[in-house]
Amino acid sequence: MNAPNHNTDTKGLRAWWRSPPRPGMHRMIAPWEYRHLRVCGVTRIVGGVVAATAGLVCLSYAVYGWAAFFLVLGALNLGGGCWYLTIARSQSARTEPRHGGARFPRHP
Repeated sequence: MNAPNHNTDTKGLRAWWRSPPRPGMHRMIAPWEYRHLRVCGVTRIVGGVVAATAGLVCLSYAVYGWAAFFLVLGALNLGGGCWYLTIARSQSARTEPRHGGARFPRHP
C-alpha cells in the first residue's frame, strides 16, 4: 500500500479551500487571491476602470445594452478591488509593528 495512512480525504478540495484560516465573508475570496490581496485588488480596480471606459464608449454610440453590461461589470470590479485593498490594509495593520516593537530591547 502506498498511502502512509488511511486518512487521505483531508487533503481534498475542502482542506485546500480552507487553507488560510479566514473569518466570515473572507471565505468568499479564492485562496490564491486571499494570499495576494494587494495585487488582486489593484488588478480588479484596473479592470473596473477599463470596463467602465468601455461602458462609456458604448454609451456614446447609443448601444445601451452593452453599456449597461460594461458599467455594471466595472462597478462590481471597482467594489471588489476596494474591498480587497481594505482587507489587505487591515491585515497589515494588525500583523506588522510600525516602530520595531521588541527589536531593540531596553536596558535598565
